Amino acid sequence: MANTVPNFIAGSRTLPSPQSSKPHAVINPATGETIAHAELDNIRAADAAVAAAVDAFPAWAATPVGDRCQFLFRYKNKLEEHFEELANLIVREHGKTKAEANGDVRRGIDCVEFACSAPVLMMGRTLPQIAVSSSFCRTEDKSGVGIDSSVDRVPLGVCVGITPFNFPVMVPLWMWPMAVACGNTFILKPSEKVPLSAVREVELAHEAGLPKGVLNLVTGGPSVVDHLITHDDVRAVSFVGSTKVGHHIYKTACAAGKRAQCMCGAKNYMVIMPDANQDAAVEGVVGSAFGNSGQRCLAGSVAILVGDTPDWFIPKVKAAAAKLKVGPGGEAGVNMGPVIDKSSQERILGFIESGKKDGSTCIFGSGTPTLRGGSPVPPPLGGGSGCFVPPTIFDNVRPGMDILENEIFGPVLSLVREQTLDAALATLNRSKYGNMGVIFTSSGYNARRFKTRAQVGMVGINVGVPAPMAVFPFAGWKNSFYGDLHANGEDAAKFYTESKVVVARWM
Repeated sequence: MANTVPNFIAGSRTLPSPQSSKPHAVINPATGETIAHAELDNIRAADAAVAAAVDAFPAWAATPVGDRCQFLFRYKNKLEEHFEELANLIVREHGKTKAEANGDVRRGIDCVEFACSAPVLMMGRTLPQIAVSSSFCRTEDKSGVGIDSSVDRVPLGVCVGITPFNFPVMVPLWMWPMAVACGNTFILKPSEKVPLSAVREVELAHEAGLPKGVLNLVTGGPSVVDHLITHDDVRAVSFVGSTKVGHHIYKTACAAGKRAQCMCGAKNYMVIMPDANQDAAVEGVVGSAFGNSGQRCLAGSVAILVGDTPDWFIPKVKAAAAKLKVGPGGEAGVNMGPVIDKSSQERILGFIESGKKDGSTCIFGSGTPTLRGGSPVPPPLGGGSGCFVPPTIFDNVRPGMDILENEIFGPVLSLVREQTLDAALATLNRSKYGNMGVIFTSSGYNARRFKTRAQVGMVGINVGVPAPMAVFPFAGWKNSFYGDLHANGEDAAKFYTESKVVVARWM
């Protein structure tokens, strides 16, 4: 029988609650095999995690920031030592290809490195002699006593991170390393679909010497999330996931007086101009649309073909998609693994059927869950089945169709035809989402016009996935983000600290 995923509270694993309701089955999506069970409603564990974080906060906040960062340097080395272990965990519980899993871990390590810059990011400001008090003056100085003012950045307290399934290692590392570097304590609530990587990530942090209670982990579903984001002792909430859930978390947390940042869903457009480098455009679009099986918030799911671009783009993109090998992510030569679970597979296949019914033309892929070449999905293990969806391309997609208006979060690419760049921009800007937009062009004029007018937070110019490095914020707009301060970059340090202004006079 698969083991229950442990919580990690006050520096050690904790046993599951015997009163817990039926747990969530953690599966290997390539086979359907159940590999673990995650608790969904252990409120007592959530309370214990908060209590541990509260107890640890005073001493951790009083620890010099340079000493806090020394822990992160050691932790970075731990992650490097266990790189293959973490990547293999991701392949098993998420289904990514090995190359994608390696990227997940590597970008997470980048975030740890950036968090080591906390001593610089937390620096305050001073302004001496901002005013003069003439009421008090020394006999030898009739000009009065000067007043100095400064602002310090100080930690908040207990912070909570709620992370999604699609990047099991990287997204938690967006959050807690910067939070603890700034002097906060933290509770990580990973997706119940991929908790094993997160547990190992937290264990390695304690092997690197993190004091108990500074970082805690609890599994759980909506009841645990709602309890954490309204808890009296929690000061800030960071979330990555769907727009529907993000909107709920943002409203609920803010109403409870918490600071909140919610990175949410997307519908990302890629504009292909007639003057684009053809091979680079096709490679960029295929990687963006089908990489990670389309399960990322920077997946390019719509390509707008401008002018006569369809004449060369469509044959080339179909040929490129045909070369993709779909299968278990751990197998050599596989380019695209499964989607996360059966419900995601069914949802994506439902979108594909709606695209056909709405009148768009399916020019590649049928939606049938088979591997490349028409061979069936491998025999399942443990009575389950693999959660595969082939790369699928629709042409003649128009406004109002579900596949254009809504986030699919799967390997489905919609092709829209427009005659001009301005028409393409108008189509892009009509979207209720605003995560990223991409243009492929050889024209500096086109690139600058796109960069200036696209209503998105992240822009790619001849780059299919403009994912910011850790030094820059992950800057979604519109319904792709709720909050004032984004994840990563200087925004992260500001989010996990607050200002304390000091006005001083010495007589």
